[in-house]
Amino acid sequence: MTSIGILGAGRVGANLAAKLSAAGHHVTLGVRNPEEAAARAAAPRITFADQRATARTADIVINATPGDSSLDRLADLRTELSGKILIDVSNATRDAADGLPDNLVYPGSSLAEKLQAALPDTHVVKTLNTMLFTVMTAPESLATPPTAYVSGDDENARKTVTVLLGDLGWRPAWIEDLGDICTARATEAMILVVPHVLRRNGFQPFAVSLAR
Repeated sequence: MTSIGILGAGRVGANLAAKLSAAGHHVTLGVRNPEEAAARAAAPRITFADQRATARTADIVINATPGDSSLDRLADLRTELSGKILIDVSNATRDAADGLPDNLVYPGSSLAEKLQAALPDTHVVKTLNTMLFTVMTAPESLATPPTAYVSGDDENARKTVTVLLGDLGWRPAWIEDLGDICTARATEAMILVVPHVLRRNGFQPFAVSLAR
């Protein structure tokens, strides 16, 4: 199985860590205080390290840090991320007064494109950013089959990520390979419809998906 490092131990990172660990992968969560996090951890197969060590030792790294600050955080890890696949599941948005996404931080571009430009020796792949975090690891929980979009310049990296999505419960028919990293600007923009839906219907699991 693969060694996976997850940068960010909030709801998104912890949710992904639990499912990937259960699938047999060796998972390290990159946190500010590894000792404190390990002491309160409920999943014994998940280890903890600081973010630099996590990026350096993992085969695949997942960015689950807040999207509005991800670029600065990860650009500082260029050496550690060199030659690796970086899966970006974050959205770079500025929030409205109610805490829901309001505007894109990178209009006309995307966080994924900015990360790829800042990390030229890393294979950035964008996915899982068009859904509530619970759906990332339980796509079968929705009444309508959801879609996981995949964007990245390296075809082999996209294929590797597609296989990893299968370990999270995603069926091949639910995965849409969009091609190069520039396509991530479309999926990142999709998040702007979400706050309007949530304000009208409440906070429920969702995915912005294709219907065929």
